[in-house]
Amino acid sequence: MLLSISLILLFLFLLFLYIGHKNHVAEWNSFVINVIDGWIRIYCRYYHHFIYQPVPISDKGPTLIACNHLSGLDPFLIVAACSHPIRFMMAREEYERFGLKWLFRLAGCIPVERSGRVETAFRSSLNALHNGEVVALFPEGGINRTGKPVRKLKAGIIRLAKMAEVPITVLRVDGMCCPGHMLPGIFLPGHCYLRVITELDCGNADEKDALAELALCLSAEREP
Repeated sequence: MLLSISLILLFLFLLFLYIGHKNHVAEWNSFVINVIDGWIRIYCRYYHHFIYQPVPISDKGPTLIACNHLSGLDPFLIVAACSHPIRFMMAREEYERFGLKWLFRLAGCIPVERSGRVETAFRSSLNALHNGEVVALFPEGGINRTGKPVRKLKAGIIRLAKMAEVPITVLRVDGMCCPGHMLPGIFLPGHCYLRVITELDCGNADEKDALAELALCLSAEREP
């Protein structure tokens, strides 16, 4: 009896790995993350009825992504809409969360100190962009509510775009359950969508003006 149960569990585990790997799109250079990539796409598509515009990624150069932040589901939606691995910038306390740090490290996430000491994260992000990678962040610095004004954005994204000489690909997500809260959007089904709003070229723009334009792009006031 115990042997039969063990064989069934082994079969289900191998089936889980097979389905995840078969459905992955981005190549993360890690079997584990590729399996997770596949399951994220299945989860978003069938559980959250996800509709999206594919995130435009150049095969020859870096991409810097900025997105509004409504729930803990947002990174999953970005992953499911992108054909390349993404290095997310995230708060250090989230990166250090018990039981998940190994996963964030394996996925190449970049921890950011909320204390204002962001030099290490900034250098890591800049190096990633110089290496042609995809870096994504939520410049609001925290979860916002639908219908509320966009939080004051962190100016570092404009400096990062200027130094890397790359435009900011602006995305907007919506449609998750209970926007404005971390967990409900992950566990409760929604009708989610992701829109590619614009490519914002900050090269010759004043930092303050570029930040104001980015805030407008991230808000619901700006239609694609």
